[in-house]
Amino acid sequence: MKCIVAGHQAITATEFAELALGTPVELWLGVEGETDEERAARLDAARDILAHPEYRNLPDDLIRLAARIVDDRPDLFDVVPLARPARHRAARKGVAA
Repeated sequence: MKCIVAGHQAITATEFAELALGTPVELWLGVEGETDEERAARLDAARDILAHPEYRNLPDDLIRLAARIVDDRPDLFDVVPLARPARHRAARKGVAA
C-alpha cells in the first residue's frame, strides 16, 4: 500500500510524518548529541513555527496523527488499550424551587 500525502509518496514512517506535519521530525524531537545551544535554537525555531498562522493547528494535527498511528499500528508505541470505566451520574438531591 502506498502512503501519499499532499501528492508526495512517503516511503518511510519519518517521511510520512514530515509530509503530514509539513516540518522535519527532527525539529520537534531533536537529534542525538545536539548541544545545549543547538537545542535552544531548535526550540526557538519551533516556537516561531507554532506562532505562524499556517501552523496554528499543528499541535492538534500532531495529536490526530499520533492517534491514527496508535489506532493502526499500536505495536509502534507498545500501547495497550485500557478499558474505559462506565460513567455514572450522581443523583440530584433536593427539589428545584
